[in-house]
Amino acid sequence: MISYILWDVNPEIFTIPEFFGIGPFPIRWYGLLFAAGFLIGQQIMIHVFKKEGKPLEDIDSLTLYMVIATVAGARIGHYLFYQPEILFKNPLEVILPPYAGLASHGAIIGIITGLYLYSRSRKATGQTFLWVADRMVILVALAGAFIRFGNLMNSEIVGKPTLKPWGVIFMQNTEFQQIPRHAAQLYESITCFVLFWILLFLWNKYKAATPRGLLVGIFFVWIFTLRFLYEFLKENQEAFEANYLLNMGQMLSIPAVLLGLYFILNSRNKPLGSAA
Repeated sequence: MISYILWDVNPEIFTIPEFFGIGPFPIRWYGLLFAAGFLIGQQIMIHVFKKEGKPLEDIDSLTLYMVIATVAGARIGHYLFYQPEILFKNPLEVILPPYAGLASHGAIIGIITGLYLYSRSRKATGQTFLWVADRMVILVALAGAFIRFGNLMNSEIVGKPTLKPWGVIFMQNTEFQQIPRHAAQLYESITCFVLFWILLFLWNKYKAATPRGLLVGIFFVWIFTLRFLYEFLKENQEAFEANYLLNMGQMLSIPAVLLGLYFILNSRNKPLGSAA
């Protein structure tokens, strides 16, 4: 007898009805969890700024940079890596709803860009790029846990078939055969949540003395090593990936892991509290 988990969750929580010809607007679990990642992350960053004596008035600006950079990077990354023909033929589709495609690798590139732009004018307060990035990856790990759980609620990014007793049948997903599959989204969500606590523990231990680039390096190595491995358990997102030994997510993860190793090794050469 094969045991499995039946997952038949409606991705919509409720729908705001049409009002004066506007709407209706469905409220989805994914959107709620996506927003929760930013809202909770902002509160954590306020705590970090207070502990390290940074100006709290910069929090709103930093949050705005991160929201725009994350969404823009994820959208552009999706079309650049998975559907480049649409990006070049109809670039407006990147900014127009519905926002169905978001790529995590693109989001990371967007976040790095946003942090660089934010930190350029704040070096006088000690908010260098690496100072901000080391603290921001704590929040990104938490947001990643929320977003991947949102993918689970959407019954998307499903895993390959499995006979394991924890295999899940995604009843709401009609794209793939409804047989027990790996809940790859849940695997990633859990490991992101574990990473969040590890990074938060390290920051709480060292605070201002955190070696510059250490948390960034750990984040990249942890997230993208596991992403590389999890891809073996997941269905390809686009048909063209079946023609390659490694899919797009794996190919993009390799340089990210190498970058993380560079940050970790480089952080050992920086004294605690270095302003670099």
